[in-house]
Amino acid sequence: MLPLPLRNRLAELILDSLRDPTARNTLSVLVRFCGEPEDAPAPPELAAEFPAALRKEHRRFRKELCDRALNAWDVVRARALAPAEPALAEALDQAADLFDAGLFFEVHELLEPYWMRGEGPAREALQGLIQVAVGFQHLANGNLEGARMLLQEGSAKVEGKKLEGRDLSGFGRAARLGASPRFPRGG
Repeated sequence: MLPLPLRNRLAELILDSLRDPTARNTLSVLVRFCGEPEDAPAPPELAAEFPAALRKEHRRFRKELCDRALNAWDVVRARALAPAEPALAEALDQAADLFDAGLFFEVHELLEPYWMRGEGPAREALQGLIQVAVGFQHLANGNLEGARMLLQEGSAKVEGKKLEGRDLSGFGRAARLGASPRFPRGG
């Protein structure tokens, strides 16, 4: 599991890559670096972005860092740059791609501002989507009890709900059963 500062910085870079060409370029440099031998020196822009991760004693995190970077690159490389604050429908499309790429923490980070501003059933549905994403992150980290609790709570909050034209019920049912659901997409 990535140390929290490294995980958080990578998540920030991934989300910034959805809308910022400089961040997208940095992510592409990270992806290229991941293809180099383990003892290859880091390009200067990576050393500035991830100084702790690239020190010799932190190389044990390289595989997970690179796996997450590669999954993120698959999501962002062909995607048009989004506005700095996309509409909820666009944010949900981004969340769907991130979720389906196994980038559950990033889904949480992406949707949280929309949840904080949300009201009524939309707020509850967003909270449910976030809880399901975090539940799958807990599952990936081996925290089975935390995963079970969040998957149950999140699935209950999305059951019977629609958000921006997306029916969330099937997603909630699959999450409650511990299946690997596809994030609801627009239509």
